Amino acid sequence: MIENLSAFFIIIALGVLFQIIKPGNIDADTARHTINTLVIKFMLPALCFRVISTMRIDRDTFLFPLSAILTVFAILIIAYFLITIAGKFIHIRKKQKGALILTSAFGNVTFFGLPILMTLYGPEAEKYPLMYDIMGAGSLLWIIGTPLASYYGGVKKFSFKESIKNLFSTPPLWAMVLAFLANILGLGVKTPYFILKVLEMMSAPVIPLMIFSVGLTLKIPHIKHIVIAMPSVLIKLIISPLIAFVITRFLGMSGIAMQASIMEASLPVMIMTLALCSQYKLDHRLAAIVTIISIVFSFITIPITAALVAGL
Repeated sequence: MIENLSAFFIIIALGVLFQIIKPGNIDADTARHTINTLVIKFMLPALCFRVISTMRIDRDTFLFPLSAILTVFAILIIAYFLITIAGKFIHIRKKQKGALILTSAFGNVTFFGLPILMTLYGPEAEKYPLMYDIMGAGSLLWIIGTPLASYYGGVKKFSFKESIKNLFSTPPLWAMVLAFLANILGLGVKTPYFILKVLEMMSAPVIPLMIFSVGLTLKIPHIKHIVIAMPSVLIKLIISPLIAFVITRFLGMSGIAMQASIMEASLPVMIMTLALCSQYKLDHRLAAIVTIISIVFSFITIPITAALVAGL
């Protein structure tokens, strides 16, 4: 685990180095946007279809995304109360509170989750980050996160139609829908070899590109914001996996599915949350700081959580 996290760290560090040297005069934001577009529009849908169309559909197929939904809801409620209490000791503006609540609940469950779960549990764990994100936490970001961002931002009016449009314009979602249909109809296992090979080759770069993209987002945080950011970081990295443990036990989950759900809840902040904070005029700089600190501290908390989860 430590060796693989060290490899992730090196790839992330290369992303940070890219920001500094700007090879080919390409700035980090342009590179990140290009990489994310390639991954989300082409490579991740290929991965979704390859994995979901041939996986075994069982009880955990439905309980796993349900655990994600319940965990996110619980953390949103907990974050609201804890950050409200923290606001009695440190001054937290409304736009900052909204950013802190969102970053507390939504984790980087695919970009970080995919390589980490595959490292811990092998190729059979490929399906879990995809289901946790697309069928659970990722969808809630648009359905629940958007109205929260609109309320705390107080600038752009919330549009349910726009949220649903954003959700259904996500290529991995449609790839997953088609993959489930192919699986149920028994077509996934009958997919011609050359098509499977194309899907395999297209999805192969997903993990290193995801990790490299994380490095492109990292910047040195301002000291004055670190104190305000810490409640959200603690909720995301420590309280969230504890809540996930309680929820998975309540749902009767066990084995790799239970462990994977807890690990997914323990991951650092979702990068997409920054875009939502910026779009709805929340304190996106504070959200970026929470993201950076959560990524740095996750190199300490993830191995600890993985060790504790292994004993379940």
